[in-house]
Amino acid sequence: MLGSGYDNDAFLVGDLVVRVAKVPDREKLGHEARLLTAVAAISPVPVPEVVFVDHEHGCLAYRKLPGTPLIDVPAVGPFVLDQLAEFIECTHTAEMAGLATVDNYSPAQWRDESVETYREIRDHVPVLHKPMVEAFLADSPPQPSPERVFAHNDLGIEHILVDGTKITGIIDWSDAELTDPAHDFAALYRDLGGPVVDRLLGKQAADVRARAVFYARCYALEDMAFALREGQPKYHEKALRALTWLF
Repeated sequence: MLGSGYDNDAFLVGDLVVRVAKVPDREKLGHEARLLTAVAAISPVPVPEVVFVDHEHGCLAYRKLPGTPLIDVPAVGPFVLDQLAEFIECTHTAEMAGLATVDNYSPAQWRDESVETYREIRDHVPVLHKPMVEAFLADSPPQPSPERVFAHNDLGIEHILVDGTKITGIIDWSDAELTDPAHDFAALYRDLGGPVVDRLLGKQAADVRARAVFYARCYALEDMAFALREGQPKYHEKALRALTWLF
């Protein structure tokens, strides 16, 4: 097995990555395969090119992209930020209406879900961070974004492949939607910290940054819960690191 995430398990079969959904969804799988074809045409960095889809078993296969997941790389080279900035600008301005579904999950719903998640993981959150986590969950969530852009929507460092000089691939597009632009920045904020993401945010409006911080905090709690449920030490370490700059 190559790895296991929230929604999928991935296996290497020869030069193919075979990804199997934990809960098969014919419509979602077909949608993702069509979307990847469109993304490959506009992305400045490589994305998976689908070889075949097995709808019955929730299986999608693509040629293995070269590189190492950024989660396994000790330091983030400056080339990563430059290429991510280009990638985000390109995808967020792409016209994907009709191909991508629209995400209408509100910040209030995210906050409520995070409250439930925290109940599950509270005993595992370091004492130092508990007061700030609990204050965050008691606070009002930000207002929803009036804007929807096409976004990867799960742009964590486990989905970014690098080879030391360039990004060699961005994988796992199963959550891609027309959504709040803050989501892509939020996943990177969770994994890389504020100073790094401030460079990527550039001239984005202050409300985008505020929502990125909000979602990053929700994501960190979600990561910890996933790591504890699935026995994933990398995700657990990542979540604990994120708490140090998010709370």
